[in-house]
Amino acid sequence: MQLTGQSVTIIGAGVAGLAAALAFARRGAAVTVLEQADAIREVGAGLQISPNGLAVLRALGVEPAFAAVATRAGAVQLIDGVTGSGVARLDLTRLGSTLGYHFVHRADLIALLAQAAGQAGVALRLVSRVTGVGLDGACPQVTLAGGETIETPLLIGADGLHSVTRALVNGPALDRAEPPFFTGQVAWRALIPAEPGSPSEAEVHMGPGRHLVSYPLRGGTLRNIVAVEERSRWVEESWTLRDDAIDLRLAFAGFSPRVRGWLDQVEDPWLWGLFRHPVAKVWGRALPSGAALILGDAAHPTLPFLAQGAAMALEDAWVLADAVARQDSLASAIAAYTDRRKPRTSRVVAAANGNARAYHLSGAARLIGHAGLGLLGRFAPGRLMARYDWLYRHDVTAG
Repeated sequence: MQLTGQSVTIIGAGVAGLAAALAFARRGAAVTVLEQADAIREVGAGLQISPNGLAVLRALGVEPAFAAVATRAGAVQLIDGVTGSGVARLDLTRLGSTLGYHFVHRADLIALLAQAAGQAGVALRLVSRVTGVGLDGACPQVTLAGGETIETPLLIGADGLHSVTRALVNGPALDRAEPPFFTGQVAWRALIPAEPGSPSEAEVHMGPGRHLVSYPLRGGTLRNIVAVEERSRWVEESWTLRDDAIDLRLAFAGFSPRVRGWLDQVEDPWLWGLFRHPVAKVWGRALPSGAALILGDAAHPTLPFLAQGAAMALEDAWVLADAVARQDSLASAIAAYTDRRKPRTSRVVAAANGNARAYHLSGAARLIGHAGLGLLGRFAPGRLMARYDWLYRHDVTAG
């Protein structure tokens, strides 16, 4: 399809929405992004951008800006959380010089995508809370708080975990067929000052029923912490809940002094419940004169145990814009987009679910698992990295 001048409306100015806006604008589309917040603020904490995500940033023309705010990772250290002893080391330099793995503050990634989108002509409308989406007419309609209605030939829902667009694209029956469920795990996230000279490595401290991931941000001045605990008490699925730091410290009281020292510095952590969501059955719906599609968390919410949420959103954005540009109709674009993305994201979701179990082994299974990882790390380190070649070495921009 010819995208020059094509009107595109995107709900949500997160990583998925801004990346999609930039991908469509680079192809000549007239893009508007609707964001309910009154500013693009410094929210969230650290993100990991693996080489497959970096490939999209490169294709979008923002790799230099990204390199200026990101930290290139050298390795992932798997550590026994209780003793503090090393289990295995994944050398990320084995990926090659052009396939960098990076750590970045979410706010910095959002800011550079927003700036690039603006320079490409994208209209970012703040204080634009969507109260309704209609797919009953010839083309999609969006209703904003205050009553304004926007009719658009192409609507893209980058509206996250509780996506209104997903519910309408799939319909009530499909949307309710597999409701999300609480995994029995909660996660805290926090930022603390980093120790001077901290290596640019991710550390995964694994223990019975819990684990903690940490890595440096912003040139080694900050340390990002995500700590996960298994528990039966339900916690709301929200990014805006605060918790008492004492609860976090008690949950990891049996961990090594290094971990406890970090957590002693945490003052006001965020807390969210981890829910398992199914990958959406339907990713797009064609109308007589338009279409509505979904991407990112709206299509495939992913547990954080493979650090692929942002990378999958970037991949989605590129593939969606590419599919619409290459196909001769929106119906065929939806089919092409879904065929390329659904199997891959389903595999990522499954792999993340598997890591959740592996990080929390206890008893004999933990001893055996750690011993096996240690042997691989010492005698066949390449095999540890090779098991993720399907993920990291995949480049959606190569066609």
